Amino acid sequence: MLKSKWRFRNMLDFTEASLKKVLTRYNVALEKAMTPEDAAEELYPKDELIYPIAKAIFEGEEDDVIEGLEAAIKAGKDPIALIDDALMVGMGVVTRLYDEGIIFLPNVMMSADAMLDGIEFCKENSETAPVTKGTVVCHVAEGDVHDIGKNIVTALLRANGYNVVDLGRDVPVDEVLNAVAENNPILVTGTALMTTTMYAFKEVNDKLLEKGYKIPFACGGGAVNQDFVSQYALGVYGEEAADAPKIADAIVAGTTDIAALRDKFHKH
Repeated sequence: MLKSKWRFRNMLDFTEASLKKVLTRYNVALEKAMTPEDAAEELYPKDELIYPIAKAIFEGEEDDVIEGLEAAIKAGKDPIALIDDALMVGMGVVTRLYDEGIIFLPNVMMSADAMLDGIEFCKENSETAPVTKGTVVCHVAEGDVHDIGKNIVTALLRANGYNVVDLGRDVPVDEVLNAVAENNPILVTGTALMTTTMYAFKEVNDKLLEKGYKIPFACGGGAVNQDFVSQYALGVYGEEAADAPKIADAIVAGTTDIAALRDKFHKH
């Protein structure tokens, strides 16, 4: 009995060094070694004019973005071409690392702001206007004043090349319908944080159908879940703000059928 107790105590008699070794998984050590900056560095383009712009987008440094664009334009790069060739490339690094959980929404928002400044600079320095992928109407449900989620959605859509009609928060249903009629969007988005306001989405859906519009209506927010959104004909559920540009990209690529979009984005 004494012998077995001694053996058990010996098994627990770890040194501090051995404990650290046991408790540190290989992938944890790897994560510590690979910082977000290291991960981004591997994805940046190698072009010496494009590299500093993409890096500045990742870092969310507006001044450095403009400085890089100025240098690229001075070297002969077309300002409008730089939107796709440099700004979108830099934002592509950001969205990829966000999707992989390496960076988080505050990083994405900073990068999106830097990119939008860069787009405006490119527009100001070009005689031609950039071609957008399409128009998206975004709003917060009528009665709901919580617009953080909607602001993230609009920033990500703009950063991914979409023209956004931002109706703001607490938007009356008829105002959404008017915006659709005036702007011919490829997608409508709605966010709601309060369960008492999310039912406005059903009303938006029904009025869109009454007017003959069969536009995908992507809805999300803290109060909304997939089962609720699936109840109305045009509804496509977006679990995260980052789903909005992905849904828009799918539509641009030809997936306009609601059932097909649900199959692609809903959890089964």
